[in-house]
Amino acid sequence: WKDDIKIDQEAVASYVGGEFAPNGGAHSGRNWGAFDIQKEVIDLCPTRCMKYEGGKLAIYTKECTRCMHCINVMPRALHIGDDRGVPILAGARAPILDGAQMGYLIVPFIKVEEVSDGIKEVIDSIWNWWVEEGKNRERLGELIKRQGFQKLLEVTEIGPVAQHVLEPGQTPYIFWKEDEVPGGWDRDITEFREIHQR
Repeated sequence: WKDDIKIDQEAVASYVGGEFAPNGGAHSGRNWGAFDIQKEVIDLCPTRCMKYEGGKLAIYTKECTRCMHCINVMPRALHIGDDRGVPILAGARAPILDGAQMGYLIVPFIKVEEVSDGIKEVIDSIWNWWVEEGKNRERLGELIKRQGFQKLLEVTEIGPVAQHVLEPGQTPYIFWKEDEVPGGWDRDITEFREIHQR
């Protein structure tokens, strides 16, 4: 989904009040104490996009990465939005030494109504690239690893988005080209120092 998470404030109050068991009752085998929305939901949000103040839960959707932790903990109170779609992933592999690896996220979101046309265009461009550039018996994931994710984005004409980054600071997929940088690579160092003073 792409729009806001639907919040039922009455159900949130029921979770906080202990009327509903968190996690759909999955952890009911032992006495874990009273449900603490701050510790069990707000503090465990990876992007810190949630807050609970004055008995109301608020979610800042622009920061939400749709990890669904909050929905899993409070399924009666939180529901996915109405603007639904599917992602496209490709290139999953299971090398012997590295173990099974999930495919690369190519398109984070395509609306459900547009699935057939959108998927066909992306698959055709990837298929043609793999036919021309792939080595004998080389799988798509191996081709992506060999030529780079940026090459895949160029072939599919998909613009880079934040969801394409696997691990921030670890695997930069997108590199700027000189014509994409205002002023190119050659810059005046004095002008740079005037803008960026210590």
